[in-house]
Amino acid sequence: MSLLKKLFGDGKKDKAPTPQEGIQRLREVEEMLMKKSDFLEKKIDAEIAIARKSGTKNKRVALQALKRKKRYEKQLQQIDGTLSTIEFQREALENASTNTEVLSVMGIAAKALKGAHNNLDVDKVHDLMDDVAEQQEVANEISDAISHPVGFGQDLDEDDLLAELEELEQEELDRQLLEVGGAEDLPSVPTAEPTEARKAAPAKAHHTEDDDDMRELEMWAS
Repeated sequence: MSLLKKLFGDGKKDKAPTPQEGIQRLREVEEMLMKKSDFLEKKIDAEIAIARKSGTKNKRVALQALKRKKRYEKQLQQIDGTLSTIEFQREALENASTNTEVLSVMGIAAKALKGAHNNLDVDKVHDLMDDVAEQQEVANEISDAISHPVGFGQDLDEDDLLAELEELEQEELDRQLLEVGGAEDLPSVPTAEPTEARKAAPAKAHHTEDDDDMRELEMWAS
């Protein structure tokens, strides 16, 4: 199969190539044109050398060399233009290939998402969420009931307790008053005897001092 048939087909109705196949073929054409461009540049340099060498010796040969150089330059210009077109087309194909791959992946993801939602019903989801909220409310009520147990003094009236406490305080106050009043009613202890003893004690002490003075006087007289 020739290169042209390989690149552009043999005229038969074949299936359209994929973007990757088109990119590969464009790369092959680019490579071929680059080789031809290098060949033409070498030919142009050769013709310039011939014209320079034959300019003063054989003008006809020099002119023919310049004509060939012009043709080669025209071909080279056409190849440069073709390369630019192929490069643009290749980039467009690469972008298209990328977009195709992205769209393919997005399509697969959309199908997977649809498959995941096949067994889900929006109404059922709402019902389920309502059930979850209801059960959460029940759980909160149970927690409140556990934290406030019945039968452990929660049913007592605080006002009644305060009244009972005041009665107890009043009874204690009355008891203390009775104890103080009973102590004041007791008969007083007689104090006459202790008083006479206190009076007798200084007299005795005074008598002792007089005896000492008499003894001292007698000793002085003797």
